[in-house]
Amino acid sequence: MTVLSANKSFKSLVLAGVVAVSGASFFSVQSGMATAFAQDEAPDPGRQFTSTTGEIVNAAIQFLNADQPQAAIGELSKAIALPDLNPYEKSVIYQMQGSALYDVKRTAEAIQAFENSINAGGLLPKEASQLRLNIGQLLIGEGQYVRGAEMIENWGRQPGNTIKSPQVTLLVQAWISNESYSRALPWAERWFNEASPKERKHFDLLNFLYNNLGQPGKQADIVKQMINRWPEDKSLWDAWSSLLANGGREQEAFEVNKMLYLGGALNTESDLLKVVQYYSFYDMPYQAAQILEKEMNAGKIAQNADRLVQLSDLYRQAREYKKAVPILERAAAQSGTGKLYADLGEALYNEGNCGKAESAFQEAMTRGYDRGKSWMLIATCRYEDAQKEPREVCKDTTKAQRAGSPKNKKRNFAKEAFQNVPSSSREKRNANKWVSFINAEYKAIEDRCEFELTVEKELCFVKIKQAYDAEIFKGRFELDDEKCQGFKAEYDSIFRVRVAEDDN
Repeated sequence: MTVLSANKSFKSLVLAGVVAVSGASFFSVQSGMATAFAQDEAPDPGRQFTSTTGEIVNAAIQFLNADQPQAAIGELSKAIALPDLNPYEKSVIYQMQGSALYDVKRTAEAIQAFENSINAGGLLPKEASQLRLNIGQLLIGEGQYVRGAEMIENWGRQPGNTIKSPQVTLLVQAWISNESYSRALPWAERWFNEASPKERKHFDLLNFLYNNLGQPGKQADIVKQMINRWPEDKSLWDAWSSLLANGGREQEAFEVNKMLYLGGALNTESDLLKVVQYYSFYDMPYQAAQILEKEMNAGKIAQNADRLVQLSDLYRQAREYKKAVPILERAAAQSGTGKLYADLGEALYNEGNCGKAESAFQEAMTRGYDRGKSWMLIATCRYEDAQKEPREVCKDTTKAQRAGSPKNKKRNFAKEAFQNVPSSSREKRNANKWVSFINAEYKAIEDRCEFELTVEKELCFVKIKQAYDAEIFKGRFELDDEKCQGFKAEYDSIFRVRVAEDDN
């Protein structure tokens, strides 16, 4: 996601203040301890130094106050080596030793010295507890994230202890550095909620965590808040749109992209194509085509064969075939592929231009496109063109005249195309069915005409007989229906010969 690109180095950035925070907390405790030791206060029973130990420790304090930690380390090493030290002496010496070691950047040894101070057993519970907090902070600074964070969390669970803002920051830093994002999240949310004023880094952190923990709902909410604060940041809009789409809220994502486009915020080809795809997806192919054509003309989207095909397809989906065909002609000429010429032929076919469609399919076949599919489409177009011709009439036409009618000629033209489908093609079976259908169609016409002619002849035979029957009363033969005159000779040859024979 674009908005996360700023967070790639987030782990390194949030650790920048670890040592500073740890050191500040530590020295506030150590300076207090050293000051109390230097004063002539009455010590509690069991919490006092022997004169020998006290002299050495006092010398170490002087070196520390004079900003000479290395000299202090030497004195404290002498002190800790004295025999028969009581627990209190050991704890204080180790604690001072840890402070001096920290000053000379020997942090790992300082941590061990502080742990020795606790283990010596001479500290009060509150003192030991505070020292554990400092150890946890130093461990985080040393890269021991899990151990340090857990020590701070355990410290916070003890009665009377409260994890405050500096420790919250350290816990966030530690768990993120360890990529333990689920353990970082509650501390990060507290860090965010307590921040006043909230800065970009607070929002970026939650955005980073929600993204990595797969919580798109919360991430969309935080990104929306960020948009309200930094509306000019397009990466936030992109992130919000992606979150909406990935969360099954595609319609809202579309509205976001549409708003950005209409506002002029989208200028890259990928962004503009995404808008085109959205319009197409939501059954607005004409609007999608208009946007695509506009941006292609503006030079923001490349006018290559693929984009021309896409534009033509969108106009075809919108049934704007007259707009689609010229674009597809350009695409076919530009690419020179058989497939695009076949697409052009299909577009022309849909427009009802069989002549140009056939030329396009012929060109597609010369460029290696499937001959079976091509001839099937050519034949279908020819047949549909034949269907536009008037229906053959039986009346006053001969069989030869009907066979030569414009409709039947076009029908036979279509049949020839169906017969051109190669026998190896998967389309051959359908082509044969079409040939059989056209033959049956022609036969049905002739059967109809023969039936109509038979009905008319039988009716005229009745009228001719009636005319002969009336001849005895009228004194002459009168046939009122002139259409029946054509059947009189046949009637006479069948029936009047027999009458004449009977008379004889």
